[in-house]
Amino acid sequence: MTATRVDTDVIRRLPKAVLHDHLDGGLRPATVVELAAAVGHTLPTTDSDELAAWYYEAANSGDLVRYIATFEHTLAVMQNREGLLRVAEEYVLDLAADGVVYAEVRYAPELNTAGGLSMREVVETVQEGLAAGMAKAAAAGTPVRVGTLLCGMRMFDRVREAADLAVAYRDAGVVGFDIAGAEDGFPPADHLAAFEHLRRESVPFTIHAGEAHGLPSIHQALQVCGAQRIGHGVRITEDIVDGKLGRLAGWVRDRRIPLEMCPTSNLQTGCAASIAEHPITALKDLGFRVTLNTDNRLVSGTTMTREMSLLVEEAGWTVEDLRTVTVNAVKSAFIPFDERRALIDDVVLPGYAAAL
Repeated sequence: MTATRVDTDVIRRLPKAVLHDHLDGGLRPATVVELAAAVGHTLPTTDSDELAAWYYEAANSGDLVRYIATFEHTLAVMQNREGLLRVAEEYVLDLAADGVVYAEVRYAPELNTAGGLSMREVVETVQEGLAAGMAKAAAAGTPVRVGTLLCGMRMFDRVREAADLAVAYRDAGVVGFDIAGAEDGFPPADHLAAFEHLRRESVPFTIHAGEAHGLPSIHQALQVCGAQRIGHGVRITEDIVDGKLGRLAGWVRDRRIPLEMCPTSNLQTGCAASIAEHPITALKDLGFRVTLNTDNRLVSGTTMTREMSLLVEEAGWTVEDLRTVTVNAVKSAFIPFDERRALIDDVVLPGYAAAL
């Protein structure tokens, strides 16, 4: 293919892969309204369109309290079996409708236990909902494979418990682990025992780093904890001066450590000034293994089609660039090599050829 600019209709048809997407940040607004009514939770508005606008405005307000409040409402409707089943199934169907062929969904089961479910019951329920969604998507002719990343909340004390569940369910749809929550002040090495346990059990993991905190968090996630991927990692640019890579940036690029980058979300959290200036483009051009992700689709008002379209429209990306980050994501997935290879050869590359 020659260097080709593409429009949104073509982008919508392209096969996509997403590695960094939070279950509790991607609900349908109408679902939040309906489930909130069922459990008696009060929302800012009961009009689904107004609620979607409220989420987007709050996420773009620059007010951290308001941003966090958005998750208060989604989590409130994810505390029982019915809510979790519906949210998980719709999660898969929404990705399939957006052209996603592979996804890794992450969530912290400890945040879904207020209604009396145990963390183990939460995991089993979510897996049941995801399986139902995958079956429906396949029957509709839009198959998508979804693996689960269990998260521990880095500022609380149940990280090892979540890691144990990742080990226990690694043959039942859970493909890896992560820690989430406030980055600054809660270094990943605080949970070194959990990461050492995961390594001993051969369970891969990613770590949120290099977003709210800088280079030390990336260094610690990789060199102390042993992460195989980095969530966000936008501040790796602090180790690059005039195109010259420092030791940490060089390690990340040369060892092909995937960066799970989320442009719209990063704009909302102040990690980039615009899509045109987002580090993903410069890092791609320098040869880093960057991947493109949505982070929180409801909260950021986004989809993979929108993220790709923004990069095409505002950062000059071509279809080759989109294909590169999609292949990067599948290469970096926490599933076996032969399954990754098959997705690339049988789904992603033919899908790009067919769409054009």
